[in-house]
Amino acid sequence: MAPAITLAADKLSAANTGFMLIASALVLIMTPGLAFFYGGMVRVKSTLNMLMMSFISMGVITILWVLYGFSMAFGTDHGSLIGWTGDYVGWAGIDKMDIWSGYTIPVFVFAVFQMMFAIITPALISGALADRVKFSAWTLFLVLWATVVYFPVAHWVWGTGGWAFELGVIDFAGGTAVHINAGAAALGVILVIGKRVGFKKDPMRPHSLPLVMLGAGLLWFGWFGFNAGSWLGNDDGVGPLMFVNTQIATAAAMCAWLAYEKIRHGASTTLGAASGAVAGLVAITPSGGAVSPLGAIAVGAIAGVGCAAAVGLKYRFNYDDSLDVVGVHMVGGILGSLLIGLFASGKGQSDVKGLFYGGGLHQFWIQCAGVFAVLFYSLICSAILAFLLDKTIGMRVTEDEEISGIDQAEHAETAYDFSGAGGGAARNAAPAGAGAAQSKKVDA
Repeated sequence: MAPAITLAADKLSAANTGFMLIASALVLIMTPGLAFFYGGMVRVKSTLNMLMMSFISMGVITILWVLYGFSMAFGTDHGSLIGWTGDYVGWAGIDKMDIWSGYTIPVFVFAVFQMMFAIITPALISGALADRVKFSAWTLFLVLWATVVYFPVAHWVWGTGGWAFELGVIDFAGGTAVHINAGAAALGVILVIGKRVGFKKDPMRPHSLPLVMLGAGLLWFGWFGFNAGSWLGNDDGVGPLMFVNTQIATAAAMCAWLAYEKIRHGASTTLGAASGAVAGLVAITPSGGAVSPLGAIAVGAIAGVGCAAAVGLKYRFNYDDSLDVVGVHMVGGILGSLLIGLFASGKGQSDVKGLFYGGGLHQFWIQCAGVFAVLFYSLICSAILAFLLDKTIGMRVTEDEEISGIDQAEHAETAYDFSGAGGGAARNAAPAGAGAAQSKKVDA
């Protein structure tokens, strides 16, 4: 049975409630951070579309989560596959003082914290689809994907009675439910909609690395709420352990990615630093409550090198993952989830031990079950949804619109306006008689 609402206001912890409200806000800021991270990585003509693909998730998914998403993910279990509780529909049956069973925070606080996860997960997919997807089709895809994929998978992994939860799959904050889920979905969609015009022929470099670094910084900052908040309180030290491991693994992954770049390509890049940090954040998300700080270094370093190597696979296998969602989020999520079976210390969120701590491979095989079930379910369902949308309303913009710029075609705007830069000041400063020659020079 899923955790039930119990009217027990005397058990409410003001400290834990306040902490969880702050953690929820930190998770929300990750979605604008993701928008900047992705927005800086695309070409100028796609900047606004990339930002909007993340921002629209904050609107659409919020409404779906209130109407039925929370009930599907955390309602009473049905067949270990889906949840449903009538009182959660529209949040109409939840009182402000109802406490989430087994914890010391209100149901509303738990629901809004999980809402932020539901918002950012489909937004992650958007990076793989840059430059070529209709905004209307993307918005409808959000609705369908959240309903068919995210809400059920969240129940499998985190809902009491969900098959992965009951099997003992460890996913502290979303390695399977968020990152593998989104990464596999990205792969499924891009296999259906195809490659960008000019893929592997035209330069498609990031237009603003400062925006990428700003986005990565906001993600790193917000991820402390994402990870540490997932323990729903700080009464036993597990949340602080996750906080510490989040910082350690992220630092290790960034350093490892930069070292890999230097050895392999001769330079340590700004984009590599940002991507390495995100890879570490992804990998420690499922594992940080189970490993020690030394284990967090290992998880981060392995993820940094593994994801750096994986991003190049799109050229070898000829799939156009625009911003490396598959290479970072799917691969990072897989590594972080499976490494629990090797590095779990038995001194964190549970007494489960991995292979290197004397626990054998039992937990490793459990992790495999969760990882590959979510991966294939999301991959197949996402491909089917993309195929249906493509054959009905069409997923892609026209080739001409893609070449000229999706921002103008889909949003009737451009990210930057250089039309009058410097013109007025220079013209006013020109001496009398400079006339037409000076004007021609400025206008050029």
